[in-house]
Amino acid sequence: MRWSYSIGRIAGTEIKVHVTFLLLLAWLAFQAYGVGGAAAALDRSIFVLALFACVTLHEFGHILVARRFGVRTPDVLLLPIGGVARLERIPDEPRQELAIALGGPAVTVAIAVLLYGYLRATGFAGPFLPTDPNAGPFALRLMVVNVVLLVFNLIPAFPMDGGRVLRSLLATKLGLVRATRVAAAVGQTLAVVMGLVGLSPYGSPLLVLIAFFVFIGAAAEASAVETRAAAQGLKVAQVMVTQFRSIPVHATLADAVDLLLSGEQREFPVVDNLGRTEGLLTRENLIRGLKERGTESTVAEAMTTPAPAVAPTAPFQEALDRLRASGLPALPVVDTAGALVGLLTLENISELLLIRRAAAR
Repeated sequence: MRWSYSIGRIAGTEIKVHVTFLLLLAWLAFQAYGVGGAAAALDRSIFVLALFACVTLHEFGHILVARRFGVRTPDVLLLPIGGVARLERIPDEPRQELAIALGGPAVTVAIAVLLYGYLRATGFAGPFLPTDPNAGPFALRLMVVNVVLLVFNLIPAFPMDGGRVLRSLLATKLGLVRATRVAAAVGQTLAVVMGLVGLSPYGSPLLVLIAFFVFIGAAAEASAVETRAAAQGLKVAQVMVTQFRSIPVHATLADAVDLLLSGEQREFPVVDNLGRTEGLLTRENLIRGLKERGTESTVAEAMTTPAPAVAPTAPFQEALDRLRASGLPALPVVDTAGALVGLLTLENISELLLIRRAAAR
């Protein structure tokens, strides 16, 4: 099952929506329908969509600042806790990350100020902090929620902006890896507290969901930074599998089954008569091919093609990003002459990085 779906692209950055955000939207609309009928459900849905438009603008605040420092942002993921702009790399200078982290809150402040100005200009004279979050003009409710999200987003916990601010400040003294470990630990501690509050009689399921995303986000950020640190300076040739077996493009799936069962290898480069790579046969390809076509069909009918190749001299991080983007468990490694010289697999990468992390600690 896919957990996120693309809804468009703005200025080279893909906008993705997580399934849980759609579930949250449906749940809030259902709640409103139970209280005020279809009109209330429509109002709640429009409000949530407007709020997440503000969240998207918040994320583009990060993106614009990041681009000033030469950092690309391939995509933005909208979650129930807000948005997460994925940076191509972490800036080398802590002050640059600090500026990027504060770019989003600056946009949120601007949105809140504009909404406040609109309310004043239209003659609104009521309280600007209503006791009922569902009462008052649409612009007032949107302004209040933006202020609440601004304060929440500055909590020092990954993946919120406050966690990145904390890391950038710590990194000036501790270095990136140690600063990330400390910031991630703080974030996970706060997530546990939020989860316990959410499970209490005074809490809500939404707070538990937010705590879950914060906890997972902190762990993922710490793991990603340690991976980058462990892989620093590595080339693909130092990481790739050199003892592997390939399979001819004209072989049958029965031949592939024999090859799969004869050893521990799970992904096989598919080659033509000249040894050039034609594609990649994964275990999933093989099982699907057996179900749909039978044992006498050819490997060519079941393989993934084209399979993106990487060069043995390519930087490891660049190859890892390409491997993740492909959605495949392995990529063929091909030299400048077009010869297949290795296989880059997620399993082998994980083992090598575990060893390097342990050695570094």
